Amino acid sequence: MEDIVPALKVEDLRKTYSNGLLALDGVSLEIQAGRFFGLLGPNGAGKTTLINSVVSLARPDSGRVEVFGRDAHREFREARRMIGVSPQELNLDKFLTVEEVLLYHAGYYGVEKRKAKERAEELLERFGLVGKRKDRVNTLSGGMKRRIMFARALMHDPEVLFLDEPTAGVDIELRYSLWEYIRELNRGGLTILLTTHYLEEAEELCEEIALIDDGRIAAQDTSAGLKARYDARSVEEVYLKVMGHVADQ
Repeated sequence: MEDIVPALKVEDLRKTYSNGLLALDGVSLEIQAGRFFGLLGPNGAGKTTLINSVVSLARPDSGRVEVFGRDAHREFREARRMIGVSPQELNLDKFLTVEEVLLYHAGYYGVEKRKAKERAEELLERFGLVGKRKDRVNTLSGGMKRRIMFARALMHDPEVLFLDEPTAGVDIELRYSLWEYIRELNRGGLTILLTTHYLEEAEELCEEIALIDDGRIAAQDTSAGLKARYDARSVEEVYLKVMGHVADQ
């Protein structure tokens, strides 16, 4: 029987920054295709460094990363093409229009122009951005910018989607709307890795959760498995027991 290739495989990843900060201390993770995976931890725990290491924005000191069997560093182009990222920091070009942001991103990934226009139309509609398509990014609210980043991450039709604090700073109505769309994407087969400070968000959305602290995986299991193991009624209670300090929400 053929081995199933995981969507993401991280083996013994280590990263120390030039200022001496140990960001990743032997992190290993395996995420199966089609899973909805949550990565939880306080600020500075290593979440963003892990994502940046996978997409080659940070170079780990040692360890290995594979995306559907492709080495994320030796086969950078192939691996990166399979990943969509909506980062925590808003990094949109403020002088572009909403539509230009999406089309330029598609061009970067070599998406054919006609297909890119169709995809942009679909995502503008999905995220309620049709009326804003010609507006420059710098004129829009934080919530609107968050929607654009989400849409941009999906423009090249990735197989794995990294969402780093995707609902930070958005209102409750938009948060629930994004939740429903994320669920729909996952039901369609997209593998999703979510980082969030909102523990109820992880409980609501994620099938499997890893808790990371001080650059190490402190616990990992299904949501139900974690609650059973730590005799907890919620993911928040698990978090408090595993981390040993107040949850950073």
